Amino acid sequence: MHIGGGIPTVLNVSAETVSSSWPDRCEHWADAANDAAKVRTPRQKNPEPLILSGFGISLKVDRGALLVRNGYTHHPQTNAPLRFFPGDLDNPDRIIVLDGSGSLSFDVLSWLAEQGISLIRINWNGEAVCVAAGSGYAADQKKIDWQRRTRADETARLEFASDLVTRKLRASLATLKDVLPDTPKRRAAISSLEDGLNEISRNAHDIAGLRGIEGRYANRYFSAWSGIEMKWTAEKRHPVPTAWRTYQQRSSILSGKKAKNWKAAHPINAMLNYAYGTLESQLRIKALSEGYDPGLGIYHHCKKGSPAYVFDLMEPYRPVIDRAVLAFALSERFSAADFIMRKDGVCRLTPPLAARVVQLVSI
Repeated sequence: MHIGGGIPTVLNVSAETVSSSWPDRCEHWADAANDAAKVRTPRQKNPEPLILSGFGISLKVDRGALLVRNGYTHHPQTNAPLRFFPGDLDNPDRIIVLDGSGSLSFDVLSWLAEQGISLIRINWNGEAVCVAAGSGYAADQKKIDWQRRTRADETARLEFASDLVTRKLRASLATLKDVLPDTPKRRAAISSLEDGLNEISRNAHDIAGLRGIEGRYANRYFSAWSGIEMKWTAEKRHPVPTAWRTYQQRSSILSGKKAKNWKAAHPINAMLNYAYGTLESQLRIKALSEGYDPGLGIYHHCKKGSPAYVFDLMEPYRPVIDRAVLAFALSERFSAADFIMRKDGVCRLTPPLAARVVQLVSI
């Protein structure tokens, strides 16, 4: 569910201007998100998240109901408030706030907790900076003890981690085969990942060796993406930067000497960052609701403030998210107006497009 505004009135302008203007592109992606909403049966609870973005977002409790007003992303725009009542099947199971600004009250947090609705805030870089689980956190000591025992036992830890990486490589193979066009790079990557699965099955490695295997084949996986191109429209009005035309690599050239995935320099990487942030928030809510300690990783290193166990859970799902984002990026026609280039060259998504990308994430 994404809240959109009315279609602006535009007079005496060319067809290209209408199709490529900022308000029109915002409306395009808001409409696309609404069209993609899942069909429900009369007795089915709403499976769609409520996605909010823009400036002036407001959540408050009014006469026992949650009153939500979305932010403004363009002008002109009309945002009618939404009212959610306790126990209503139309209530979302989570509210995702994409960057933006606004306010909410302590009463809202209490209301969401009572209704089992999670509140998630994702920043401009796609990071889940705040997750308030609607079910709260009731630690299950048996499950946390299992996490500790498994991490302390090298054999059990390696078995757990090997299963994660095996599932990740299998899902990566499916993404390569089903989404990318047939190229020599794709064929080489498929052959390489199959070798990786065989290497893991021989079980002749420790945790450090497994990380080396994972990293090596991840590089070959993303190398198959090199050279893919998005389709563009209205280029005269909104020129497309040269760096956006052809996908080169997952890591960003803007992140410094050490390769990192933040500070996306290409639209596909910006979409991936938002999608991964959404995946992280969903799995963090799942871990909390089931009583696990999200910071007690088994495969990933435990660092202060890091949801290491959530990162463990994410590994097999990353290629699934890749598949959804790639299929979307290669099937749609975009305008440079759908993205924002910061002064440092970082590529960001406009709020309505970010909302559409978040909607792609389903596990």
